[in-house]
Amino acid sequence: MTTEQFLQLARVLPEPLLLVNHEGELLATNQAVADMLGLHRRDLHKKQLVDVVMETPEVLKHYLKTCSTSRAMVVGTLTLRHNDGKTLICRSQGAVIQPWSPESAALILLRLENKAVANSNFTLLNKKINELGQEIQRRQQVEVALAKVNEELEQRVEERTIALQETLKELQLTQSQLIQAEKMSGLGQIVAGVAHEINNPVSFILGNIMHAQQYMNNLLQLVEVYQKYLPHPPLEVEELLESTDLDFIIPDLNKVFCSMKVGAERIQEIVKSLRNFARLDEASVKKVDIHEGIDSSLMLLNHRLQIKHESLKIQVIKNYGQLPKINCYPEQLNQVFINIISNAIDALEDFSEFVQESPTITIHTKLIDSHWIEITIADNGVGISEKIQSKLFDPFFTTKPVGQGTGLGLSISYQIIVKKHGGKLNCYSTSKQGAKFVMQIPVNLFSNIKKD
Repeated sequence: MTTEQFLQLARVLPEPLLLVNHEGELLATNQAVADMLGLHRRDLHKKQLVDVVMETPEVLKHYLKTCSTSRAMVVGTLTLRHNDGKTLICRSQGAVIQPWSPESAALILLRLENKAVANSNFTLLNKKINELGQEIQRRQQVEVALAKVNEELEQRVEERTIALQETLKELQLTQSQLIQAEKMSGLGQIVAGVAHEINNPVSFILGNIMHAQQYMNNLLQLVEVYQKYLPHPPLEVEELLESTDLDFIIPDLNKVFCSMKVGAERIQEIVKSLRNFARLDEASVKKVDIHEGIDSSLMLLNHRLQIKHESLKIQVIKNYGQLPKINCYPEQLNQVFINIISNAIDALEDFSEFVQESPTITIHTKLIDSHWIEITIADNGVGISEKIQSKLFDPFFTTKPVGQGTGLGLSISYQIIVKKHGGKLNCYSTSKQGAKFVMQIPVNLFSNIKKD
């Protein structure tokens, strides 16, 4: 756009515009300026800027020089002299529209604005800016509040999710415990039934062995008397005596009866252990000898003490202390002994591959004080790594292959010892150096049990 085209455009703009040179000569104006001065545009022809403003020539010269040498817009104040003698203070904005050079004078475009209106507009603008700032601040506050609500909502959702997961875990554990309890109850009923069925004939056999032995002794005495008074019996009797080998039978009969008695008593002890394990004929809570429960559990697991594919047998060492009878759930404690001893046997089955010692399970009991007893079941097997120890009592955690372990044995044992009896159950182990399970159980269940 040429200077002439720019001037033509400026003349029709509603903004008050003045085009002057660096000496302050009015080169062009528009109708808006004439209206501000109360003059016609022709009245402004060939006038100087000093003729229409109140500022001194020195002030104008300095202002115009500043405008002509500046690359940016220069803001200032000019006081216009109205045709009716009044004055009008205006804010001016001066800018060069043609660069100053030695060959050509600088052309300066002055934009005028009523200062009162400008101040009003500025105040209105500031108000709008403040309102906008307040709106922005309000929206930021809303965003912060919304973010906080979202965070709280996410936290609640996470807490609810964790709570639901814990509830589900507890339900699964409860279900598994009920199933396990039902299995143990069924096993107890079967064991009790078998024990009862065996006990009757064994008692009959054991009771009659004594009478049979007495009868046999009487008959042998009778034979001795016959031999004393009839040293030369008939030929038929002589032949029968020779074929019978009476000299061997008489001393061996006593051995046979003793063996029969020992066998029957052994069966009777097994039946007693089975009944102690089942304890279906007793109340749920009863004072019992804890050693009877351990012995019963060992008897039931006796067939597993022979290590597979080896001639070695697991040695069981029992170091029993002097314990009082304790108030407890005997059937459930027996289940704990079965679980922990079974795990010890599992750890010892491949014993010969890594240890030169004999595979051993050691059971130690002692009285801590008048309120607590302690039971320790230890093995010298493969041990348990520290990483696994923290998960030992978690439900469904197992290191056994699929189909060989449910991961419930130790979890249920923990529930029985800690939750049911208010006791303590801990595991101490180092890899390849065996494992030790320590149980502490209150002597009086009702005074020490923890209430959930």
